[in-house]
Amino acid sequence: MTEPTKRIAFLGTGLMGAPMARRLLAAGFVVSVWNRDIRKAEALMGDGATLAATAAEAVSGADVVITMLSDGNAVADVLFSTGVAEALKPDAVVIDMSSIAPPMAKNHAGRLAERGIAHVDAPVSGGVVGAEAGTLAIMAGGEASVIEGLLNVFAALGRVTHVGPSGAGQICKLANQQIVAITIGAVAEAMMLVEAGGASREKFREAIRGGFAESRILELHGARMVERRFEPGGPSRLQLKDLDAVAAMAAEFALDLPLTADVRTAFEAFVADGNGEKDHSALLLHLEKINAREEEDRP
Repeated sequence: MTEPTKRIAFLGTGLMGAPMARRLLAAGFVVSVWNRDIRKAEALMGDGATLAATAAEAVSGADVVITMLSDGNAVADVLFSTGVAEALKPDAVVIDMSSIAPPMAKNHAGRLAERGIAHVDAPVSGGVVGAEAGTLAIMAGGEASVIEGLLNVFAALGRVTHVGPSGAGQICKLANQQIVAITIGAVAEAMMLVEAGGASREKFREAIRGGFAESRILELHGARMVERRFEPGGPSRLQLKDLDAVAAMAAEFALDLPLTADVRTAFEAFVADGNGEKDHSALLLHLEKINAREEEDRP
């Protein structure tokens, strides 16, 4: 007997959410969409989505609710202050694919469990390119049986790995963001060094492709640095938000993470300088600026 098609409510159809919703629609799911800026949700109607005027309206009758919002406060507000929790079916599952602090994910799971609603924290890595291609890396925290029942949903979006109990998905995403931020910093500093030494940034990137320094950061963000294309992508303000969350968890676990601390300081200065909406690969601009200042200060 064929399993009935799951009805999905997708809350948050921005840079990442819109292509993810399109992947679900293309896979044959019935999808209702909501976004604070309704124009971003309206754009999905041509792909077959049903537009909802409110988040509570979107989740009414949904089997699965996916949130893809800017931060933990936004997720908490949508779930618990707009009537969403009250409008959920008793057997519905909430998949939070936003990147939020692990303690907040655990809190949301507990509050929903009191209503008999299952919750999975399933943040993603892969950016807009991965969202469009359906190749996201999905880190899922929660009950194994719940995640097992959602495999066809996750399959439309990318590759899911069950990484542990509630909150584990978010801690893995923070670790991912550590690696991303530090690697962006390393690639940007290398770009500065090779140019100062008279080499071509573009040719340098070509030369080391396939070697030990190969990475998705070198492939995608290295190209952004060479071409100086810094439209987001992943906004620097959100990279800083994730690094702030890493710092909070490091303090809780009494960990000293010096590389993470250094790159967080750099992103903090970059965002404070008015660059929060630039892609996180634009950290190169921050390094160029401080090096230009140091050059001017030399006697």
